[in-house]
Amino acid sequence: IEDLKTCHATNSKLKFWACNDFKFAMDRCFKLEKQTILKSMNDGFEERRKQEEDVFQEAVGHTMSFEEYLRQDKDYNQELEKSKSRKPGAFKDKAFSS
Repeated sequence: IEDLKTCHATNSKLKFWACNDFKFAMDRCFKLEKQTILKSMNDGFEERRKQEEDVFQEAVGHTMSFEEYLRQDKDYNQELEKSKSRKPGAFKDKAFSS
């Protein structure tokens, strides 16, 4: 950051590309720092998410998640199977044929 400030102070504003190397180095550094921070923030995310979901389910009196409910829903599963057998773009063809 100090090198970039010095470069800006010592070069003409008309020569705006003069400090690009310092800027690129600083951007790489910030990108690495951001990746490190995001990685540490997301460690254990799935476990925390599951715990939050469990607490919510308990609070509202539900015994199964929405995904589990859908897996057990007969009508939903029938429609899902029907959708797999449909030709891609069938709805679009039907809509534009009129």
